[in-house]
Amino acid sequence: MGRIVRTALAIASCIGLAGCMSVTEHGRDFLPTDTSLAYFPKRTQTQVLLQNLPAPQREVAVAVYGFTDQTGQFKPTEAGQTLSRAVTQGASSMLVKALQDAGTRQWFTIVERERLDNLLKERQIISEMRKRYLGEEEVNAGALPALLFAGVLLEGGIVGYDTNTVTGGAGAAFLGIGGSTQYRQDTVTVYLRAVSVRTGEVLTTVTASKTIASRAIGASAYRFVAFKELLEAEIGFTTNEPDQVALQQAVEKAVFGLVMEGVELNLWQFADMRSATPLLDLYRKERDGIYEARDVQRAVRKAGSFGALSVVEDDDEDEERRGES
Repeated sequence: MGRIVRTALAIASCIGLAGCMSVTEHGRDFLPTDTSLAYFPKRTQTQVLLQNLPAPQREVAVAVYGFTDQTGQFKPTEAGQTLSRAVTQGASSMLVKALQDAGTRQWFTIVERERLDNLLKERQIISEMRKRYLGEEEVNAGALPALLFAGVLLEGGIVGYDTNTVTGGAGAAFLGIGGSTQYRQDTVTVYLRAVSVRTGEVLTTVTASKTIASRAIGASAYRFVAFKELLEAEIGFTTNEPDQVALQQAVEKAVFGLVMEGVELNLWQFADMRSATPLLDLYRKERDGIYEARDVQRAVRKAGSFGALSVVEDDDEDEERRGES
C-alpha cells in the first residue's frame, strides 16, 4: 500500500512540474476553467496599444472593400488536408474593429464598402417608399443624405500561414514513472496598405506577424507495485492558442504600424506631436529590430501610458543601468 502511495505522489510531482512549465507570463492557469456561458473576450495587448494611441489632428475617412485570405491553404489533419481553410475568412471584420479601436474611435471614419450592394438596395427601398407613400418626386436630403466617401482605401490580406515553424519537447522517466512536454509554433502574417483614392498612389505598406503556440503536457506511470500487481496510469492535456485571436492581434499590430508609418510620412499627424515623439521613437526602434515587441509592452506598462513615455539616449540608458547595478 505504501508503494502505491509513493507512486501516486511521484505522478503528482511530475504533473506539478509540468504545470509550472506551462504557466506563461500571460498568467494562464494550469487547468483553465470551463464555462457554458457566453462571454466577452478579454482585450489583447495590441488592442490596448491601439486604444491608447494619442488623438489625431483630424479623423481619416477610410474604406475597406475586403481583407481576404490570400494564402490558399487548407487546414491540415493527420489524415491529410480538409476542405476547411487554414485561417478564418472573417479578417475584414477584424480589420474594421481594429480601425475603430484606434485611439478609441478617434482616428478613422470607416465607410461601409464590403456589403455595398446591400446598403444601396436599402437606400433604394427608402427612396421608392417615400415616392410612393409621401409623393416625393425628389429624394429629401434630410431623410436620405448623401453617402460618405473615403479618401483612403485600405487593401491587403492574410499573406502567410506557416505551420511547425518551431517544434520541440522534453521528457524524463525513472523506474517507469515520468513526464513529458511538447511544443509547436505556427506563424500567421498579414499585409496592409493604404491607397490614395484621389491619385491611386500606394501611400504606405505594413506587414505584421503573430506566432501561434501549442503545448502538450503529460505524465505516466508503468510499474509493478507488488507481486502480480501492475500500476498503469496516464494523464495529460493540450493547450492550443486560438488561430482567430492570433490573427486578430496581427491585424491590430498592422493597424498600429499603419498609423505610425502615416505619421512618419506626414500623411496625418497627432494632435500633439511633441508628446507623441517618444512613441514614434519607440516604434522606429521596434520596426528596425532594435527593440522587440515585449520591450515595447514593458516600456508602456512601466510608463503607464503613451503620454508618460520619455526618450532615453543610449548614454543615459547605460548610466541608468550602472546605477541600478
